[in-house]
Amino acid sequence: MSLIQFQQQRELDLIGVGRLCIDLNANEINRPMELTRTFTKYVGGSPANITIALSKLGKKTGFIGKIADDQHGRFIMNYLQQCGVDTSNVVKDRSGSVTGLVFTEIKSPEECSILMYRDNVADLKLEPGDVSEAYIKRAKAILISGTALAKSPSREAVFIALEYARKHDVIVIFDIDYRPPTWVSLAEVGVYCRLVAEKSDIILGGREEFDLLEDLAGQARDDQATANMWFEHRAKIVLVKHGGAGSTAFTRDGQVLKGVTYKANVVKTFGAGDSFAGAFIYGLMNGLSIEESQRLGAASASIVVSSHSSSDAMPTIEKIQALIQSAN
Repeated sequence: MSLIQFQQQRELDLIGVGRLCIDLNANEINRPMELTRTFTKYVGGSPANITIALSKLGKKTGFIGKIADDQHGRFIMNYLQQCGVDTSNVVKDRSGSVTGLVFTEIKSPEECSILMYRDNVADLKLEPGDVSEAYIKRAKAILISGTALAKSPSREAVFIALEYARKHDVIVIFDIDYRPPTWVSLAEVGVYCRLVAEKSDIILGGREEFDLLEDLAGQARDDQATANMWFEHRAKIVLVKHGGAGSTAFTRDGQVLKGVTYKANVVKTFGAGDSFAGAFIYGLMNGLSIEESQRLGAASASIVVSSHSSSDAMPTIEKIQALIQSAN
């Protein structure tokens, strides 16, 4: 029997919850942002990217989030709909908030950074009343982004969504998605992300992100110790991402599975984690083994880091399989 039991009769495969923003990716690459003059606009935000990835892989997806009542907000809504993401629970904020912006700097394939504008952003205005129990009940899984826990009322809205998911046997996937500009303190990161992680079935994060959750408990910074810690709660799968070095998946029944990597003509490093997560979740939902799911995730990441965008570059399953076959 599979570790993760998705409710197959559910109408939606996955609902993303949290950050919807705009990525402005530098067109003039291999130079610092100070010398960059033009950017290309894409939809961004980790939960948005992962949801879009799954939609492009053929899964039925939806989203719970808030957008600004501005041109960028309409751009996000239109793009989600074009990708086949159900937007019936994406709410327009009327309080005068703005759309979060992320400018990317591509100094070299190895040296990339982001500059985030996160003051008074719409996605953090999501309120508990915006979260529909009936909508969550229709899904096999929800994806919670750690960034959505950074401020109220979004924080409370996420916990409401989490409680609805637990009530209706909806699988909870937690992507830690730590973004420093959004948070007030590291202590808050540890407290609120830990509370969600304790109730999650699948936890995804980088080594540094897990460290933030575990420092409060004085835990050793070791991947196996990390997995064991979350297995004491609800987690069935803990996946630790190590960037270009691949990933390691740990399962409650004692498996330790090191993922492969695929060669890529790297343009930029961002987007890799989101594309990996989308294809990895797709594999699990399709009954593939964790190793096979990691392989899909690694191939998807290879494709996206070879592209200028993140959301636009999320590949189809055919493209992923073609890359895997060519590498064998």
